[in-house]
Amino acid sequence: MQNLLTSAQLKMADVFTIQKQSISSVELMERAALAFVETFSEAFFERKNHIAILCGQGNNGGDGLAIARLLTQGGYMRVKVYLINFSTKQSEDYTKNLERLTKRKINPIPISKAEELNELKADIVIDAVLGSGLNQPLAGEYAALADIINRLSQKVISVDVPTGMPPEGELPEVYNGIKADLVICFQQPKLNFFFPESVKALTKFKVVDIGLDEGFIANQQSDWKLTTESDIQNRIKPRANFSHKGTYGHALLVAGNYTTMGAALLAASACLHVGAGLTTVCLPQSGLIALNTALPEVMALPRNEQLAIEAFEKFNAIAIGPGMGLEEENEMLLARLIELKKPLIVDADALTILSKRKELFDALPPQSILTPHVKEFDRLFGLHQNWWQRIKTAQKEAKQRSLVIILKNQYTFICLPNGEVHVNPTGNPAMASGGMGDVLTGLIVGLAAQSYTAANAAILAVYLHGQAGDELAKTRFTVNASALALQIPKTIQKILD
Repeated sequence: MQNLLTSAQLKMADVFTIQKQSISSVELMERAALAFVETFSEAFFERKNHIAILCGQGNNGGDGLAIARLLTQGGYMRVKVYLINFSTKQSEDYTKNLERLTKRKINPIPISKAEELNELKADIVIDAVLGSGLNQPLAGEYAALADIINRLSQKVISVDVPTGMPPEGELPEVYNGIKADLVICFQQPKLNFFFPESVKALTKFKVVDIGLDEGFIANQQSDWKLTTESDIQNRIKPRANFSHKGTYGHALLVAGNYTTMGAALLAASACLHVGAGLTTVCLPQSGLIALNTALPEVMALPRNEQLAIEAFEKFNAIAIGPGMGLEEENEMLLARLIELKKPLIVDADALTILSKRKELFDALPPQSILTPHVKEFDRLFGLHQNWWQRIKTAQKEAKQRSLVIILKNQYTFICLPNGEVHVNPTGNPAMASGGMGDVLTGLIVGLAAQSYTAANAAILAVYLHGQAGDELAKTRFTVNASALALQIPKTIQKILD
């Protein structure tokens, strides 16, 4: 897992790298500027573009000055540099890069008031005003500048972080910083890039390697981890010779109701296609024809009030909730499953039941997995003002209750009992359609049945779910849940090849 660091820790990585590699801070800045320009040039290769570079007086502005010089050297002849002189202080590396720029006979334009940019004309604006040290909303001339830039129709590219966006911590309810079409960030993403509120500050980001010491980064204490494909490769267990259906476990899905059998079918399909040896769905009698027709490989356990607890003891992993309904008999069934004292995967309607029956929630066996979307999460744990607060609550509750909590979104967060928060990078807006959560639940229980730990089942399922969606989205505008479930074996094989 890639360690994700705070901005303060990344500054420590800068210092360590400078010392270990015997380079100066301005040389590291040059390296960052080169990496920025390479990525910028790939996205905006037309050298005739009018480019306006706004440079603050700190190190972010120093990056901007170096970028201006390198772009000009690279053939971009319509580059104008604006010095945002709203402060009396200049960083040392800013001053050095300003000297280098003027030696190239590039004369920057000093700006002492934001209103001087009202008539700014450019095809592309590069935002290098304020960097990652900011932890409060913009004020004064900086706020006025951001307002002017946001009213322009030009593309805005931010250096490392949009001006006005805190790199971690609670994002303000009203964001008054610069909105970037693209952020080219150094070494790794800022933590807040993964939160839904970041849409107010940026559309997308790209990470460029500037050669910070990876050993130092890996050794830092951080609860935040980014899942990579190599992590998934290392966790997937290859199918062994002479193995059989019994080798890969028996999964049970308690799912579906009279009008919601689709949820059960989607979850069962995902469980089947992720490799569970046997899959059974505990469903109403009315769903038997649909199940047998759609998925003949899947077995049925008709759901009724007479089901004794012994009927569930043979299963290696149990998931409950997709399309199940909120009837009293389903509450009783959830209570019986909790009495087994085996870890459960709890989703959808079962989460709603837990939010109403706190005694059942408190009795959940350790290593159970919860898969809430935002509204389900707040029903369980109380209202939250933002996603940073939710993750902090999930982190605390996962530790206290020894649970795995999967908080679903474009970047899904997986909170583990050891306090770690794993950020999943796969998935895309084409997947915004019904049934996706049912497929995810099926993947988790299918993996859990194969003896994956709760943490690994969650990490693998979320990554595979998003990666399958990414592969399908290459050739289609939207991705439906049925197609996603069928894609899973292909996605796993691609990762293993």
